[in-house]
Amino acid sequence: MSLLKKFATVGGATLGSRVFGFMREMLMAAAVGTGPAADAFNAAFRFPNTFRRLFAEGAFNSAFVPLFAKEIEAGGMDGARRFSEEVFGVLFTVLMAITIVMELSMPVLVRTIIAPGFVDDPVKFETTVRLTTIMFPYLACMSLAAMMGGMLNSLHRYFAAAIAPVFLNVILIGVLATAWWQGYNPLEVSYGLSWGVMAAGVVQLAIVWIAVRHAGMKIGFRRPRLTPNVTRLLILALPAAITGGITQINLLINTAIASSAEGAISALVYADRIYQLPLGVVGIAVATVLLPELSRALRSGASVEASNLQNRSVEFVLFLTLPAAGALLVMSEPIVRLLYERGQFAPSSTVTVGAILGLYGLGLPAFVLIKAFIPGFFAREDTRTPMIFAGIAVAVNVSLAMTLFPHLSALGIATAEIVAGWVNAALLFFTLVKRGHWGSDRALLKRIPMLVLSAALMAGLLHYLIIWLQPQLASSAPTVIKAATVAGLVVTAMVVYFGLAFATGGADRSMLARALKRKAKPAPEAPSPE
Repeated sequence: MSLLKKFATVGGATLGSRVFGFMREMLMAAAVGTGPAADAFNAAFRFPNTFRRLFAEGAFNSAFVPLFAKEIEAGGMDGARRFSEEVFGVLFTVLMAITIVMELSMPVLVRTIIAPGFVDDPVKFETTVRLTTIMFPYLACMSLAAMMGGMLNSLHRYFAAAIAPVFLNVILIGVLATAWWQGYNPLEVSYGLSWGVMAAGVVQLAIVWIAVRHAGMKIGFRRPRLTPNVTRLLILALPAAITGGITQINLLINTAIASSAEGAISALVYADRIYQLPLGVVGIAVATVLLPELSRALRSGASVEASNLQNRSVEFVLFLTLPAAGALLVMSEPIVRLLYERGQFAPSSTVTVGAILGLYGLGLPAFVLIKAFIPGFFAREDTRTPMIFAGIAVAVNVSLAMTLFPHLSALGIATAEIVAGWVNAALLFFTLVKRGHWGSDRALLKRIPMLVLSAALMAGLLHYLIIWLQPQLASSAPTVIKAATVAGLVVTAMVVYFGLAFATGGADRSMLARALKRKAKPAPEAPSPE
């Protein structure tokens, strides 16, 4: 399967998840708006979700995959199975201990870490404690699912792990539809959503567990022991978890800061959901596929192939994210108005969320590039350097957020996230270049300015079209008219950008296809499931 097809497989599944995520957020905005119940649920959900990305996606997709792939080559499928069972025993035990401790400590955690700004509102504080208690076991389910997903990725089976997150949104959409049908109030909706999150964790774990069994890897439970392989994984996983979850670390800190302003948490969450579409579809797809491919190339001594993989991946992500960044910058308010402005979501909330989304557009290329740069370190089993850079980015984010929040509220937090993202991306890139791990590529250096120019011209045209079409995009316009107008703007933007990109030489279809159309080394054949 070509690298482009792998990107498309993971990206397509992620796109499905993000589309359902949009539907979920649209229904949630109408049901709870940006009021106290929305703030309580979003703050509560962010806590286990942050831990999931720190200790599950970040650690295992970065540390587990290279070690698992190495075990396949050294000991075959039997060796990989033994390694997986050793890791599973330790992971399961640790997760159970963390869950019990966190559940018992939840009031203290909400008061000090999750939402200290809620302390002055007893009802909001108590609601957040209860919602977080309901949802926290989701962490255990998703951490185990992330391990299974890492195994599937190493076996070149990407679809099941990528499609599983769709079921979180499907279940929550069902909860919201039921709440609308039964006429639940915002507080009742928030409790229903919390139980839905817990159920979704179980469903997602079941999906990847079944997929792993179909791949011929039946994992049993072993008594937890710190074997040399597990110790090596833990050494790699801790810094990898911090590095891979840098965005989540920033979001958790920013949630705590934003908790002192009414509606700020929800405004950030609604904007984040929209910008996660291009970030997830492109960034996660590239990071998921690039790490095992890059690890394989380096293990076989193919340094030229490794360099080409990195350059083509960066070219691919910039080709798709630069126009998305330009569109978010100028189209943010019409997009937010179309998706969210109904029910409990007021026009004033549209202005706030739209401004935040526009700022996120400026940071989108940075966050996607981070996902393309980090595999260059992890594939070489260097998780310490990205961890240091992640720490620097967190320091930048916290200092800026605390400085700007009193003056700009949620906009100050969004600005801090963007600056921290660009600092992190710059540190990763220049370190790869300095170490000789990033080969010079004239084609890439020539194309980037043309892609930036094409995206800038597209954004300029969109700006004037939005002014001209303001009556069709206003709050008072019928939803059908707004939807048709936004769709027309999106299509126009795509035609203009891709036309300019190919005309100026920023993109070359045949070259891109040749560069990405390479065959991966096939995974070892698994035995047929019994």
